[in-house]
Parts: sequence; structure tokens; C-alpha cells
Amino acid sequence: MPRRAPGRLCERMHVPFNLAAHIDAALKSAATATGFDAAAFSPDVRAADPRHGDYQANGVLAYAKREKQNPRAAAEKLLAALPDSLREQFDTAIAGPGFINFTLKPAALLAWLQAYRDASALSAGAATTYAGQTWVVDYSSPNTAKQMHVGHLRSAVIGEAICRLLAFSGAKVIRDNHLGDWGTQFGKLIYGYKRWVDHEALKREPIEELERLYKLGNDATPEGSPELDEARRELVKLQSGDPESVALWQKFSDVSLAAFQQIYDRLGIRFDYNLGESFYNDKVERVYRELTETGIAETSNDALVVFHDEHPRFKRDAERPNPFMVRKADGASGYASTDLATALYRVEHFNAHGIVIVTDFRQSDHFEQLFLTVKKWFAKKGYRLPELHHVTFGAVTGEDGKALKTRDGGTIKLKALLDEAEERALAVVTAKNAERPEAERFSENECRDIARAVGIGAVQYADLSQNRSSNYVFSWDKMLALEGNTAPYLLYAVARVHSIFRRGQLGIPGSDTLADLEKNATPPETPTELSLARKLVHFSDALALATSNLRPHFLCLYLYELAGEFSAFYAAEKVIVDDVATRARRVLLCARTLLTLETGLNLLGLRTLQRM
Repeated sequence: MPRRAPGRLCERMHVPFNLAAHIDAALKSAATATGFDAAAFSPDVRAADPRHGDYQANGVLAYAKREKQNPRAAAEKLLAALPDSLREQFDTAIAGPGFINFTLKPAALLAWLQAYRDASALSAGAATTYAGQTWVVDYSSPNTAKQMHVGHLRSAVIGEAICRLLAFSGAKVIRDNHLGDWGTQFGKLIYGYKRWVDHEALKREPIEELERLYKLGNDATPEGSPELDEARRELVKLQSGDPESVALWQKFSDVSLAAFQQIYDRLGIRFDYNLGESFYNDKVERVYRELTETGIAETSNDALVVFHDEHPRFKRDAERPNPFMVRKADGASGYASTDLATALYRVEHFNAHGIVIVTDFRQSDHFEQLFLTVKKWFAKKGYRLPELHHVTFGAVTGEDGKALKTRDGGTIKLKALLDEAEERALAVVTAKNAERPEAERFSENECRDIARAVGIGAVQYADLSQNRSSNYVFSWDKMLALEGNTAPYLLYAVARVHSIFRRGQLGIPGSDTLADLEKNATPPETPTELSLARKLVHFSDALALATSNLRPHFLCLYLYELAGEFSAFYAAEKVIVDDVATRARRVLLCARTLLTLETGLNLLGLRTLQRM
């Protein structure tokens, strides 16, 4: 009978998904009730060192010092005012001069695990964060008529993960591929196309043929040559709407998008819109007019520019003034023109509450000036200003620390990189498969499917597991290793949990049969059970950290640590035991580990496997 009491308590205990936010709200309410200056008090709740508890509130110390109060006495007053519902869930203690530690009770751990039993429950718990908000995420953004290369990898992979994190947290996410599909290069491409196109090659390998034609056109039109004048006339015809030129440009765009989508399919990416620079070509005049009318832009050396005199690098008397060029001296638009038009379109057409643009760090100055200009422009015109985020990332280098290149010094094409990832993974999978008992070996098709998930996942995860602000070293050996913070290690952890359910004939995770078994679970008891349960509860913290900072590597680190906790649990505890309650709680821990690993890896854009 005593063992069932915690179960009955769990059934009536409501444990919110995000416990840090739950504690934060309770402390703010307690602060108001005890006479704290509510406007000046921030609980500062965060995940704690596991040795001290699950969560720690650090804000009491700063508040007490500011108010000239005894911090420990202030902490005691807060604890006394906490609601009984929180006391049911947590053991509390005051540490040092006023830090408050919160440790989830075993019954509360069980209640959380039983409440968030599938992906929809997890998503419903997380969805309150960005509910009702629309976020536009601008990522990948290759130039049309050119192959995607390794430099496009980070924007695509990071951008997709951010989209999934925001959507899981309740946002309506609009994926926008802001293509480089306009500008002077198309005059040279049309020039080359009309002279040297190989129609058979265009059918067979269209994007490669367009790239070849552009190179021929570029080489044939040196500065000052009659050929360059001819290429410029081709560009003028295109910009003037000449039907033949527009039809060719549309053909180039269609061919390019089809080739890009083959890469995106392999990475699990789909865009809602492919609104390139060309889409905004007829929208820049409004930008020029409004920036001039409001006095934000001015004419300098015949160009329309914006000086940000409040900024040390961008003001007009800086050592190297670098104004934001809205319109060039010859009247042509540029990146600034279309990017400003893009920002306005996303607010007016998509009603964006947030805009995320994912590019490498070398474009930081451009986007800093863009955001400064947008803020001034929108304020003057009374337009609603969304959150603006430029998500930057470092370079991918070889193991020699230099830019990643082919053996002959060329740029590595992204298609070739993904092909090699799959082939290398296939070699590993084939070798491991040969070691399996003959009756359990995978077929050749199964090996290739596993290699596809492992190879592509290894490339994606190697990128995402790094702090995006840093450069990272591309190493096949490290990213395909079955140990360490790698995709193969995590994918294998998922497959291993699936094997527990198959061998134990426990039913499919998430099924009604398994749910009935989980109802018999008692709160975790052993050290490894408790440690794993606590790690599972902290999924909400990792999700919040990764999403609010737009840094997927926080989620990667959490998943790696979770897999480690599960490994320790599985090594210490037998899952399939005779005692019904013990078996139920250990099966519950296995099921929630599987759910969390699969959910987390899906949020990162990886495909998981049931067998590996």
C-alpha cells in the first residue's frame, strides 16, 4: 500500500512543461505578497548544478543588496510565501547568502513523465512560448545558375533547425529562400547562353551547364571590351522586360530551383517561399521615396545613402566612413535596396513578429546597418517593428585550418559532399553488418537506407553541435564516429532503445498497450533512475535555451548528455523484471528517453532509425 500512495499523488499533481518558468512565476507572486518591489525583483531561475538540485533562483541576492536587505532573510520570506502546490513538487533549500535551490520530488518527476508522454504533449507544453506569433526565417539563399557549395551548408542546416525550434515552441514559421536571382551576372549568362549552350547537357546536368555558360560569358567579357558592352545590353533588355530575355531568366530560375530542391530533399528542407531579389525589384522606389521624405537618407556623391552618426564605425566622420548605400550613383539598386523592401514586405504581407536572417559573419556590417535603418524608418512612418535577428556563423575549415577545398583547390560542391557522406557511412554500415549473425543482417537496400540517414545526419549534426559563432573543423573520422557527441552515437542510442521494446515485446512506444503498463509506474527510486528522470525533465530548459538564443548547439549538448545518462541507467538497471511497478517505471524511463531523443533529433532536422 505505501508504494501506491505516490502514484495517487502523481495523478492529481499538475506539473507544467517548463518548470523554470513555473518557479519564476511562483517567486514573483510570492515577492508581491511579501512586500518586495515587484518591478525591481527578477528571480533569475535557471537549471542548477545537479549536486545542488534541479533549479536555482539567483535573483534574491542582487535584489537584497540593492534594497539593503539581508539576502538570506529575504529568501526565507519568499519561501514561506510559496504556494502549497509548489511545495508538493519541490524540496527547497537556501544556500550560501541567499540562493534558493529547488529539487523535484520523485512523485513530481513521475507526474511530469506521465504528463508529457508523446510528441504532441511535448509540443503543446512548449507552444505557449511563441503562441500567436509569426516568424519569417530567411536562410540558405544561394545564387541561381550556380551550384550550391559547402559554404551554403551552414545557413541551410542552422536555418532549418531554427525553423523547427520556433515552430515547436508555438510560432507560425514562414521559411523564405531569399535567392540571389537578379543583377549584372545575368547579362553575362545570357551572353554565354546564346553563344555556347549545349542543349543536351542542359537537359542532363542543367545547373552544371548554366555554371559553365556563366564562366564562359564572364571570361569573354573583360572590362572595357565590346563584348562586355554587349553583355550589358543583354542585362538592360532583361531589366526592361524584353520577353525573350525574361523567358531565359525564368528558365534559369526554374532549372536552378529544381537542382537546389534535390539538395534540400536530402537535408529534409522545404521552403514556403522562394522570394529572391527579383521579387523586390518593383518595390524599391517606395523605399527611396520614404527614406528621403523622412530625412533618413541623403544624397552623397550622387548615391542615396544613410549615415548612422550614432555608430562609431558608420558615422560620416569615422576614420573609414561606410554609409549604407540605398541607391547607387548610377541609379541602380543593390542589396541594401532590396533588403529594405524585403523587411517592409515581411511585416506588411506576412505580419511578421520576428525576422531571422541566417548568413555567415562576413555580412555582419551590412545587416547591422540594415537593422539600424529599418528601426529609424519604421519609427518615422509608424510601422510596427518586429524582432530582428541576424544569425551569423563561422567558417568550415579543413583539418589544416584552411578553407575546405577539393584536392585541385576548387570549391567543394554540396552535392558531392553529401554523396561522399553517404558512401563513407555505407562503408562503416557494411563492415558492421558483416559482424552481425547472418539471420540478423540487413539487406543491401537496408544498409543504404541506414547509410543515408547516418551520413547526412553526421554532416548536419557536426555543424549544429558547434557554437554557430565559431569556425569548425570538418573531419570525416570525428563526425562518423560511434562515440562522442556525434550523430551516429545518438542515432545508435535511439536504435538501442527501440531494440529494448522489440526484445521485451513491450509494444510500440506511444501505443495504448504501453500506456496501460506505464500507469503502474511508481516514482523513480535508484540513483540512476532519478538521474535519468531529472535529465528528461530538463528537456524544456534545453529547448528554451536553444530557441531563445537561436543556437541549436544547446539542444545538441543536452541530447548527448541524455544519451549518456541513459547508458548509465541501462548499465545499472535491468528493465524487464518480474516486479510490475519496477518494470513499469523503467519501461517508462526508456519510453521517455526514446521520445525525447527522437523529438530532439527531429528538431535538429535529422532522421532517426529503429534499427542500426
